Amino acid sequence: MTVFRIRTFGDPVLRQKLREVDPTEADLPTLVQNLAETMYDAPGVGLAANQIGVLKQIFVYDDGEGEGFKAYMNPVLEEGEGEVIEEEGCLSVGGIQAPVKRYERVKIRVTNMDGEEEVLEAEGLLARILQHEMDHLNGMTILDRLDDDIKRQVISEFHEKEGLV
Repeated sequence: MTVFRIRTFGDPVLRQKLREVDPTEADLPTLVQNLAETMYDAPGVGLAANQIGVLKQIFVYDDGEGEGFKAYMNPVLEEGEGEVIEEEGCLSVGGIQAPVKRYERVKIRVTNMDGEEEVLEAEGLLARILQHEMDHLNGMTILDRLDDDIKRQVISEFHEKEGLV
């Protein structure tokens, strides 16, 4: 398998809405392994396909609960309730942390790697991870969830970290 370069803020692929995935696509197992290896190498807790330049609605995550990584396709938010603001990082923004408002609990319809539809109910860290990865699949990063002042600060930190200033 391969560890890919993670696309970062400014790369147009991060702004594109991705196409739905047909679970019978022959290359999916390899893509999932590559996503997982890249996520762990970064290190991160989640990674969406467009973060490695693949325009498919698929992501992996590992919430640290000891079950290893999981992969899902074509997610749809069914319900969200409660609101919480917590520090959140993004591998495509250099891992820089910022306060991001998210639903506290979510219900998300997904397709698993066996091609079966599932409904995931999550709260806490897992709810945050799922929402974060769904944002990527819709062409968004955490920057889109920040107020203007914090967004400018995070972009400035990112540019400094990347040696762009």
